[in-house]
Amino acid sequence: MSSRVVMYSTAVCPYCVMAERLLKAKGVEDIEKIRVDLDPQQRAEMMEKTGRRTVPQIYIGATHVGGFDDLAALDRQGKLDGLLQGA
Repeated sequence: MSSRVVMYSTAVCPYCVMAERLLKAKGVEDIEKIRVDLDPQQRAEMMEKTGRRTVPQIYIGATHVGGFDDLAALDRQGKLDGLLQGA
């Protein structure tokens, strides 16, 4: 059983693309994207939840990972796979 992955993103966000590429390389097939550029209410919700205004903001299960740099750091530390598997 793998964790649900949710990513707040916009259409033209290179970091969103890189985050998606990294997640797919890790075997994540389904990323639930919430487009904050299409829905200002979603951006407000994202900022309230995360305290951040930049995209992507990534959740794996109930864990707020943060942005692409945070995701890549988790991968370098060897912690991303476990999080994705719901460990």
